[in-house]
Amino acid sequence: MIENKKAHKFGMVIDLDKCTGCGACMVSCMSENNVPFKEDESDKKLSITWMRVYKLTNGKSFPETEIAYLPRPCQHCGGIGDHGHSPCVSVCPATATDYGYDTGIVSQIYTRCFGCRYCMGACPYHARHFNWWDPKWPEGMENYLSPNVSPRMRGVVEKCSFCYHRYQLAREQAIVEDREIEEMEYQTACTTACPAGAIVFGDLNNPAHKVHQIVKPDPHPDPMNHKVVGKSRNPKVFRLLERLGTNPKVYYMSDREWVRKAGDNYLKGEWENVKTHHGASSSHG
Repeated sequence: MIENKKAHKFGMVIDLDKCTGCGACMVSCMSENNVPFKEDESDKKLSITWMRVYKLTNGKSFPETEIAYLPRPCQHCGGIGDHGHSPCVSVCPATATDYGYDTGIVSQIYTRCFGCRYCMGACPYHARHFNWWDPKWPEGMENYLSPNVSPRMRGVVEKCSFCYHRYQLAREQAIVEDREIEEMEYQTACTTACPAGAIVFGDLNNPAHKVHQIVKPDPHPDPMNHKVVGKSRNPKVFRLLERLGTNPKVYYMSDREWVRKAGDNYLKGEWENVKTHHGASSSHG
């Protein structure tokens, strides 16, 4: 692992108790990053959605039914031990996807990708999408495309980049002015578009950033499980499939236990065993 004391580790917290499932994050993401769409979006296996909102339920009948919505971008995993060996990075034969040790962002370099889709198979979050066709924009819509993000050609894989182009613009301005990047200078499109304020984005390594204050990341790995790093010390905060040791930088927050339970995909009866052997908050900070 490359050591850099000044390295950023950008991440986000999504409050599932605030999320209304409106889909504004999905629309803003597509608009900001020139994500193509098809005339018939009914076949979701072929659609491309960097940010996808899932619906969760507690499985109980009315009047005890509860609903939660879970937005899922790329989790920007740090890999086992948080050494940068993300599941997708580790399997890419073309080095088309890489881990940025100075940002903690998992990149996707389209001009290197030749479409083997190993990364799609390796990603446990289904956060990657393959371009089966060249993008076609309705007449006049090409005028609304962002000049900061290149449209992707067919035959390559694409995914959420934490709006990396926004980071580049903020970094260039900060370099010119000989200073550090301010927290609000670099924010993802989904963060700024969320009407409920459910998404918080920032530098997990910076104690002054709100995302760090919410997550309270533990710098020391669990001695019983060295592969998990950056676990939250906030009992309301959890990460998806944390047991895998992928160490994602997208955290979720909820007051409801069943939501936290669903986030780690525990089977029936398994959650009780985990609480019995490791404590009620062991898997969720």
